[in-house]
Amino acid sequence: MPQPLPGEQQPLRRDVMSFARRDGRLSHRYQQAWDEHHSRFVVEPARLTRSTSVDPTWRFEAEAVFGRRAPLVVEIGSGTGDAIIAAALAQPERDHLAVEVYRPGIARTIVLAQRHHVNNLRVIQADARALVDDGLEPHSVSELRVFFPDPWPKARHHKRRLIDGSFAAAAARVLEPGGALRLATDWQDYADVMREVCDAEPLLSACHDGWAPRFEQRPLTRFERKGLEAGRAIRDLEYQRRVSA
Repeated sequence: MPQPLPGEQQPLRRDVMSFARRDGRLSHRYQQAWDEHHSRFVVEPARLTRSTSVDPTWRFEAEAVFGRRAPLVVEIGSGTGDAIIAAALAQPERDHLAVEVYRPGIARTIVLAQRHHVNNLRVIQADARALVDDGLEPHSVSELRVFFPDPWPKARHHKRRLIDGSFAAAAARVLEPGGALRLATDWQDYADVMREVCDAEPLLSACHDGWAPRFEQRPLTRFERKGLEAGRAIRDLEYQRRVSA
């Protein structure tokens, strides 16, 4: 690969990522919402070279962002915002952070938040792996939720899956003692891997013997509906960060 000339911008890094870059143009409505409400809802971390990167020295300071001290719920892969908006409305005593890489999805989340007068929600466009590894303080998260992450079904792409042993360890690090890790997928082999790596993490304890019941607070999104229509079983998992560890 040719080296950039002096003064030219460095090329973006192409690391192994758990998501596919599929950003698209914003519609006029979403662009207007982005422009008008970006500063209110969107958290901008310090970056490295990629547009979704997070500088490992940067930290998310929830109390400064929300202007109060409250339990923090983080949803990774918040998509178009249906689940995180429902959660923020149902639990105004908690603060909610939506993590998403798809800009139109973030814009729609902003539209919904504005429409429903949601004040306890912020969105960050970031690589979830980098955020959980470095951007979130230890013991700072009350609940970490990952609903229907990209399954990367082809075997050669399994290395791109978000949930693995290192993610389970990082999740345990950021969860407060007694905090919850909630996972859901409609791909059985991925569900088996999730269960295996979380069971193996010494700081996590399964809340159920086997699969967890469906998380009642999760609205039926198009991803879950698509899985059900395809005849796939929905698998939920729930873990608790050990208190004495």
